Amino acid sequence: MKCIYKATTALGLVLAASLVAAPSAKALNGPQTITIDGGPLGSLLLSGGADGYGYYVSNTAAGVKNNGAYAGSVFVELQKNSGVLQFTVEVGPNGGTIPLGTTPTQTSANIYTTGPLFEGYLTIAPPNSPVTVSVGQLGSLEGFEAGTDWLNNVQLTTALWAVQNANSRGVSAMYSQGPLTATVEFGDGFDTGVFNFLQALVSYAFDGNNIANVYYAGNLGATGLNAYEYGNTTVGSYGANFVNSQMLGGYYVHTDGNLTLTPEVQYVYAKANRKLGLTKGSGNFGAALFGDYAFGASPYSLGAWVEYEDSTGHDIWASGPGSEAVGAALAPTWQYKDLFARVNAGAYYLLNNKQFSTASFGANGRGKFQFLGTLEAGLLF
Repeated sequence: MKCIYKATTALGLVLAASLVAAPSAKALNGPQTITIDGGPLGSLLLSGGADGYGYYVSNTAAGVKNNGAYAGSVFVELQKNSGVLQFTVEVGPNGGTIPLGTTPTQTSANIYTTGPLFEGYLTIAPPNSPVTVSVGQLGSLEGFEAGTDWLNNVQLTTALWAVQNANSRGVSAMYSQGPLTATVEFGDGFDTGVFNFLQALVSYAFDGNNIANVYYAGNLGATGLNAYEYGNTTVGSYGANFVNSQMLGGYYVHTDGNLTLTPEVQYVYAKANRKLGLTKGSGNFGAALFGDYAFGASPYSLGAWVEYEDSTGHDIWASGPGSEAVGAALAPTWQYKDLFARVNAGAYYLLNNKQFSTASFGANGRGKFQFLGTLEAGLLF
């Protein structure tokens, strides 16, 4: 399991939300942002959140703890979303989102080269123009799931999310006109400092209840083994196939009353490149169905998803070389104003585990099943 800190799709989705009914994996209702007087800057919006969780995971590897408690994500965000010159600054550690099939780890404020700066970018929004441009530390445009746990309907995430790019530095342009929103982002991809990675997201709102989304991400050149990924490891040790890949995916958000259903499919491929240690091509296919149901005006809701993933080739993607797996997760959720709590439970089963050392569970490295459960609580402000 690799990319465990995928960012929110803030640039392509949050900015677009005021223009079209942009899709979001958000399950919890955030409180009203606090408006403060920024003097010559005008009105500023302040928000944030913090959570923590206890966990139990079955069939762990030898020497790995099967239970514990960790801080999740702690964020403070300041935004200016009016005028020609706008900005977003989001500071804090992020680590509450857990890929199913992994063991939780403690959150950190030093995952990115930018340290505790999770997102920070300037946006130029010319008046009466359908185009805006942003530059700085930007959110990923890939996939439906967010990298901040309380933005997802389940704290546990899928194999699709696990292979996607996280926040990166770069420049982005967004076009929004009527039901269509298109965003293109060029940056360093996987936080490598090598600017050769392109992302794109196109969203079309058929109406307020049906939104189709297609995304792309790919390396336009080649990123060497000695470049750093996420500020703490090299491309060579992290996996050269991730940043040197091409990804295509899509998801469809359908809302019917209190029920929201979102199917997603994704395929990522890295071609052979012997200079990068990629002796043969490899890829990963993933499919998932997400659901969220709110029980009327009560404080309760239920989030859930099911998934399938299939890896080809010798490289590690979601679970391991040549892995094939299914998974499911659900999260009964309670929220009262700014407080929330939920129980997250997920099961992951390997249909194929040819490479026992990297794609199986248990002390002997040959187990096919793992259960992960968490009790999560937090405050949104």
